[in-house]
Formats: sequence, C-alpha cells, structure tokens
Amino acid sequence: MNELIQMKEVAVLAAKKAGKYAFERIDAIIEVNYKSGANNLVTDVDRKCEQMILNVIKSEFPSHSILAEETGEHSPGGEVTWVVDPLDGTTNYAHGFPVFCVSIGIMVGDVVKIGVVYDASRNELFTAIKGQGAFLNDQTIRVSNTELVKNALLATGFPYDQEGKILNIDYFKIVLNQAQAVRRAGSAAIDLCYVACGRFDGFWEFGLSPWDTAAGHLIVGEAGGKVSAVGQGEYDIFKKEITATNGRIHDELLSYFRDFNKSKKWSN
Repeated sequence: MNELIQMKEVAVLAAKKAGKYAFERIDAIIEVNYKSGANNLVTDVDRKCEQMILNVIKSEFPSHSILAEETGEHSPGGEVTWVVDPLDGTTNYAHGFPVFCVSIGIMVGDVVKIGVVYDASRNELFTAIKGQGAFLNDQTIRVSNTELVKNALLATGFPYDQEGKILNIDYFKIVLNQAQAVRRAGSAAIDLCYVACGRFDGFWEFGLSPWDTAAGHLIVGEAGGKVSAVGQGEYDIFKKEITATNGRIHDELLSYFRDFNKSKKWSN
C-alpha cells in the first residue's frame, strides 16, 4: 500500500509540473501539427509536457513501463505501467479554450490502481487509489443522486473517425431528446472527473484510447459511479468506447442505445 501512495504522489508531482507548464504556454504555442487527420492535433506543448512527465517517472521508477500518447511504449512488459496523456483536450488548447488536463493512470498487472487528473486552468486535482475513494483537491467526492435521465446533465464527445462520429451523432440526437441537457466539452478525462464529482450525471464516448480513460474511469468508480462499454460487456481501458454514470441512470441510458441499435437492424 505504501508503494501505491508513493506512486500516486509521483504522478501528482508529474501532472502538476506538466499542467502548470501547459497553462503558462496556452497563449504562446509555437507549433501545431496534425496526427491522423485535420481534427487530431498535437502541439509542441503536448510533446514538452509528455517529456516532463516521463522524466519524473523514470527518475523515480526506472524499471516501470510507460504507455504515452505521443511517444508510445517505453520499457514494455513490466508489472507496473503508467498510462499517460500529457494534454487531454489538445484541440481546445490549440484554440485557447481552457478545457484541458493532464491524465495519468497507473496499472499494476492489468488493473488500474491509481488515477490522477490535473486541470491547471481551475487548479483542480482529481485523484484515486483503488479501494480508497476519490478526491478533488484532497476532499472526498461522490457521484450525483440523479435518478432519471430526464433530469440528468450528460456529456459526450465525438471521435476523429467519420464512422464513429456519425454513429454518435445518432446517439446524441436520441439522448438530447431524453435528457435535461447534453454537453460536449472536448476532454474525456475531465468529463469523467465531472461525473465523479457530480457535475455531470453521465458520459459516453467512442473512439477513445487507453490514455483518455485510464485515470478517469477509476476515479468514477471510486466515487461510487458505474462504468461499462457503450454496448454490451465489461469496460477496460483498451476498449474504444465507454459509458460512465452515477450508476442510478446507467441502465436507462444504455437502454436508449440498445433500442436505437435494434431499430437500425430492422430498418436495414
């Protein structure tokens, strides 16, 4: 247990260091490039933040594996793997829209044991150790008590690939007609943390990568929420889809997705 606490403290140190640097540089980005398409951006700040984080991890835990968004795998095959998103919400960041964060999840074996998400714009630090609850700036957080989707504030995001985007536009339309409101802020890690602290009642998205959700899904679970795939089955960070809610509206939300999928099959 002491080792988990030590790893969490190092993750917090790395996340704060990178997050504060990103916040200071938001009006001084030097370079913006494209990865898989015109919607998938990367900046010089993403790369600098990732290197900062990797340097902190390697200085404290040189034998640990790392899976990072911009540079991929480092020392694969270790028992402990750090899953790093140095700047979740890059498109927001590149436009000066202050919804972005650093996300670090730590896996022991194939289980995420630690989650750290730092939003430097609001100086909000979300943390969790598996089995020990979830926290915002060291204060315990819990999911909302909303019982019905019609009273819920939900969040989603749209993937870079066209097929996934079209599918989620259909889901978005359905849920928009059922929920109180739906938001699209542009950072999956922040959306998950907002579910955890009750600002959102639920969140779903497709086309995600492990670094988008590794930390956030644990934080939701430790705050009393429920996480699954959008369709059937258990969630894990290597699945590209996620549904996270306060637990109370989970089955109802998924039922709208199932009903739509059935209607599409009949129409085809």
